[in-house]
Amino acid sequence: MILLASLTTLLIYNFRLDRRGVTAIEYGLIASMMAVVLVVAVALLTGSLSSAFTTISGDFPIK
Repeated sequence: MILLASLTTLLIYNFRLDRRGVTAIEYGLIASMMAVVLVVAVALLTGSLSSAFTTISGDFPIK
């Protein structure tokens, strides 16, 4: 029983010292935040881009 407790304590200690997963999680969070910003920017610009192209196309004379 003491061996199991020692092994568990050692595994928990090693898990706390391992920082590789933290970096992957940080990169994942950064990528997801960038995706949210991109979606919001596209959603906000879609209407204004559409109206801008409509205005520009209306300014050209049709041959």
